[in-house]
Amino acid sequence: MESQTLFHESPQKKTEFLFELLIKQGNAGYIGEQISQLEHAVQAALAAEKVTNDPSIILAALFHDIGHFVPGYEAMETMEEFGVKDHDKIGAEFLKNLGFPEKTCQLVGSHVDAKRYLCYKKPDYLNRLSDASKKTLEFQGGAMTKEEAQKFEQEPFFEWYLKIRVWDEMAKEIGISTQRMTHYQTLCWEILS
Repeated sequence: MESQTLFHESPQKKTEFLFELLIKQGNAGYIGEQISQLEHAVQAALAAEKVTNDPSIILAALFHDIGHFVPGYEAMETMEEFGVKDHDKIGAEFLKNLGFPEKTCQLVGSHVDAKRYLCYKKPDYLNRLSDASKKTLEFQGGAMTKEEAQKFEQEPFFEWYLKIRVWDEMAKEIGISTQRMTHYQTLCWEILS
């Protein structure tokens, strides 16, 4: 299905498409890690659910990396074998066009900036990143400058940006079940309705 056509579909069709995309593409390896993209996505959403019952945040955690495989991703600029370079912004725009709330889109669109911010603010954070995450940081502009960090701190969902980032880093465990997909599909359908 073409993206432009998809944007005008019903909430049910959009949900079906998103989850087909997430499952099909998500079963591929998660760039440089020992789990799949789908396992990573579900683990991030599970971490979010431990903190909040807000579906806009839970779905942001689930879809934070959707920009790696939106339609046409093969032609987008990559970070060598580490996925689509601007996947955060691409994913946010894609979700916005589908009708997701601004909060969800901003959380998805800022998870890379949150990594850059934490590398500036907490120098030991860089040492805790996985090798793959350190490599992608090079493509993403490295740690923020003082001026970038001060501006980032003024963003309305700043605290949630940092939480999404923490969940992103935590979501790399081997052997975690991905059986909550029906639950997330229901949340998605409801938020798009």
